[in-house]
Amino acid sequence: MLKKESKNVIRQRRHQRIRVKISGTSESPRLCVYRSNAHIEAQIIDDVKGVTLASASSVAMKLEHGGNVTASALVGEAIAKVAIEKNIHKVVFDRGGYAYHGRVKALAEAARKAGLEF
Repeated sequence: MLKKESKNVIRQRRHQRIRVKISGTSESPRLCVYRSNAHIEAQIIDDVKGVTLASASSVAMKLEHGGNVTASALVGEAIAKVAIEKNIHKVVFDRGGYAYHGRVKALAEAARKAGLEF
């Protein structure tokens, strides 16, 4: 009998297909999003050097409800603020295999509003 693949395994496969096309450089690093049921996290990564340049998450911000659209928008603003402090203005958005909808979209739009270009 065949095992049914979990949604996360399917998402990870989708993310690998996206990562073939998207890569962060020093000039425009990758803004990567990870979403769980309870929280959301964003990192700005330089894939050439293999280093994380900036990060923000609903856990680090100690938000009471980290798994909603409002929290995602706050994380988007926070990651943009940290990036601009580190003189990063242009990024490549990596949705992490998630649909560009809801919390992922809220994070992206908040980051754009706060000054990041992508």
